[in-house]
Amino acid sequence: MNFLLAVVLLGAAPRFSYPPQMDGARIETYKTVGDTKLNLYIFAPATAKNAPAIVFFFGGGWTSGSPQQFEVQCRRLASRGMVAITADYRVASRHQVKPTQCLADARSAIRWVRANAARLGVDPKRVAAGGGSAGGHLAAATAFISEFDEPGEDKKISATPDALVLFNPALVLAPMDKLNLDKSFGARVPEERLGTKPERISPAHNVKPGGPPTIIFHGRADTTVPFATAEAFTAKMKSADNRCELFGYDDQPHGFFNRDPWQQKTLMETEKFLVSLEWIPAK
Repeated sequence: MNFLLAVVLLGAAPRFSYPPQMDGARIETYKTVGDTKLNLYIFAPATAKNAPAIVFFFGGGWTSGSPQQFEVQCRRLASRGMVAITADYRVASRHQVKPTQCLADARSAIRWVRANAARLGVDPKRVAAGGGSAGGHLAAATAFISEFDEPGEDKKISATPDALVLFNPALVLAPMDKLNLDKSFGARVPEERLGTKPERISPAHNVKPGGPPTIIFHGRADTTVPFATAEAFTAKMKSADNRCELFGYDDQPHGFFNRDPWQQKTLMETEKFLVSLEWIPAK
């Protein structure tokens, strides 16, 4: 099952190395678990001051993957005035963890950025989370699920993002009314693999009012995480009066955003979304 998930939810092509090699990225350790140091790879304007930030989480079925997956997005958004960060987190193949622990790491990363906002030149009230596939799941889950937070962290510092930028994210991990999951990702992940009951770590099942503004990019031909799951999540968000924009791309499969022209197209829409939030200036 772990190998299957790593393949079908990869969301990160083999060209992404681990450990990641990204010239010019500043590396900071946000969390240490035993002998494992988890790093953030930071791309920032030379004189960042009270800038918006975004933290990306890579795809890989919570089993593999590399922070390098979001290097292009980080460089682009840093050029637009943001502090753009791509995060490492524990995965099953390297650390024998379950998605609940992956989520704990993702929440730790958001909390660390806020705790260090002044030193990083970040506005703590404008910290977004982003990610693809399983990383998109983690980003969305940071907004709505807090029960798996790492013990001992300062819970007075919020780990909830102020916006979400999601690429073919896994948003539905348990059955939902009027949604057929028979052949989709949500039907293939058992409780013992997730580390908890699926609905407890499923973003769509935990949506509530007051959620962050969200943009989702999803291939309509995605057979790994079907487009219908993104539609179901979007409907739940809107019913809770949360802003959620869904962009569907005809004939595109899972992980399409990793290659051009789709990488550039989704980046352009991401910039428009951030302009609408008044986080970055319009070109």
